[in-house]
Amino acid sequence: MSGMTARIAELTQQLDSLGDPASGAGMLRLLRLLFAVGREDLPLGRLFEGHVDAVQIVMRYARDEQRARVAALVARGGTLGVWNADLPGEALSLTDMRLSGGKSFASGAGLISHALVTVDAPGGRQLLLVDMARTVPAIDRGAWQVAGMQRSESHVVRWEGAAVTADDLIGVPGDYVREPWFVGGALRFAAVQAGGIAAVVEHARDHLVTAERASDPHQAGRLAAMYGLAQGANAAVRAAGEGWFDDPDARLPLVAAARAAVYGAGTQVIALAQEAVGVQAQFTTHPIAARIADLSTYLRQPAPDAQRMQVGAAVAAGILRAAL
Repeated sequence: MSGMTARIAELTQQLDSLGDPASGAGMLRLLRLLFAVGREDLPLGRLFEGHVDAVQIVMRYARDEQRARVAALVARGGTLGVWNADLPGEALSLTDMRLSGGKSFASGAGLISHALVTVDAPGGRQLLLVDMARTVPAIDRGAWQVAGMQRSESHVVRWEGAAVTADDLIGVPGDYVREPWFVGGALRFAAVQAGGIAAVVEHARDHLVTAERASDPHQAGRLAAMYGLAQGANAAVRAAGEGWFDDPDARLPLVAAARAAVYGAGTQVIALAQEAVGVQAQFTTHPIAARIADLSTYLRQPAPDAQRMQVGAAVAAGILRAAL
């Protein structure tokens, strides 16, 4: 077991104590744990969030015996992930119970023990829980050449006629994209990103304090601005978690608002931190450099403009209203 997967196993032991994530209190505790992990290490947060996502999907849609098996697997330190992005021109397919094709952005490839993958089927996307030891993919590590989040190991994976069993099928076609869990699940990675923003603020603070520059009025202003931005992102994530069970019509717009707030805050905090630290923030030996690179990469989630449009439509319809 690698250091990363060992840490995920440690964090998983905390999940039972959080309570039911389908309750308001349980969801907020989970979001706070994801925030703390993102603050600790964003690549770790990415993998842990994928692990949580996969376990929740299995527990939501699998048969009783499959849920029991996965619970036992996780208790033994097994780690899961969700691989949904089809490889362009080589989409993963299932024919006569054999997998062929690939996935891109397969986070944790070579690290996790099981991957929850999707294939097109009549009626929608079908989920399969693939044992990486039994159904071994070919891993192409050449594509993941990025400035940040390298340690998330988000590679290209392929299978060529790999045999799976009917017991590997999870749920029925269409389960994976059922709402509010599919789009709403983005709130988990927004919490991880918010933790990453907090870490950048803290590294900038540490640099300025160590350099005895924190009292400079311009630097103090930057610290104040970064704090305000980070807290604004945190508030949006918390509001979405708290509002999840209040108004079903507001549920997904609140998640979109959280994503938009985190994206906006993250990009501004990165710019302010680089101004505060100066050229030293560009040196790979400086602690803040990796944090900024990871956050910049992780913030690039699909369709940021669509999130703002959804929020704007909900505001226009009176579904979302500012409140204290």
